[in-house]
Amino acid sequence: MAAAEIEQHQGGALQTAKDLFSGAVGGIAQVLIGQPFDIVKVRLQTSNQYAGALEAATSIYKNEGALAFYKGTLTPLIGIGACVSVQFGAFHAARRWLEARNTAQGRASELGYGQYFLAGAFAGVANAPLSGPIEHIRIRLQSQPHGEGRLYNGPLDCIRKVSSHNGALSGLYRGEVVTVWRESFAYGAWFTAFEYLMNADAARNGIDRKQIPSYKIALYGGLAGEALWLASYPFDVIKSKMQTDGFGAQQKYPTMRSCFSATWRADGVRGFWKGIGPTLLRAMPVSAGTFAVVEMTMRAIN
Repeated sequence: MAAAEIEQHQGGALQTAKDLFSGAVGGIAQVLIGQPFDIVKVRLQTSNQYAGALEAATSIYKNEGALAFYKGTLTPLIGIGACVSVQFGAFHAARRWLEARNTAQGRASELGYGQYFLAGAFAGVANAPLSGPIEHIRIRLQSQPHGEGRLYNGPLDCIRKVSSHNGALSGLYRGEVVTVWRESFAYGAWFTAFEYLMNADAARNGIDRKQIPSYKIALYGGLAGEALWLASYPFDVIKSKMQTDGFGAQQKYPTMRSCFSATWRADGVRGFWKGIGPTLLRAMPVSAGTFAVVEMTMRAIN
C-alpha cells in the first residue's frame, strides 16, 4: 500500500472514530431529554386505558411518582449512546463512500438527496441489531404494571426472563424485522431533512456550514426529528405491540403481518398513529439536542 493510501486510510479511520464519539455524546443527551416523553408514548401505544397524552402523564405521576418517567432509563442510557454513535458513524461512512463513488464516475462529489436518504437508511439498518433488543427491554420495563404487579425487577431480570422464551435471540430480537423497516425509513428521513435544511441555509446566506450558529442547528435538528417520526411511526406502533406481546399461548402477534392486520381490524388507520402527539412533541427537543450536541462536539474535536 502506497504512503498516500495509508495516510488516507488512517485519516478515514480517525474521522470515523470522531463520528462515533460525537454520536455517543449526542445519544446520552437524547435519552436524558426524551425519556419522559417516551414512556407516555409507549403507554399510549400499548394500552387503551388513557384518553390522551395528558391523562397518561398525569396518571403516571399520580400513581407511580415523578421517577416513573425514567423507568427503564439505564438500558437506553447505555444502549442509546451506542446506537446514536453507530447512526452517525454509519451515516458519515456511507456518505464518504457515495462521495468517492460520485467522483470516480466523473460527477460532483456532493450527494443528491436520494443519496442522503440511502446513507441514512444504511445508518438505520446498521443500528437495528443494537436498537432492537435495547428498545425491547426498555419497552417491557416502561409498560409493566406498577407495584405488586411488577413483572421485572430491572433490566437484567427482564433480559433473563425474556431470553428464557425460545432462547436469547428469539426472545430479545422479537420484532426485529419491523425494527429494520422502521430504522431505515426513520433515519433516511432524519438525515435527509437535516442535510437539506443545513445546506439550504448555507447556500441562502453564502456561508460555510461550520458558520451556521448553534441555535439554527438545534432548530433544523428538531424539524428533522419531526420528519423522522412522520416517516416511520406506523412501523413503530407495530414494533411496540410486538415487543409487549405475551409469550407462548398468550402471544397475539406472531408476525409483523399479523400485527398490522390486527391493528387495522381493531382501529383502522387511527390505530397506526396512536401516541403520535407526544411523540412529535418529544421529537423536537430530543432531535434538536442530539444534532446540536453532535455538531458542536464535531467542531470541537476537528
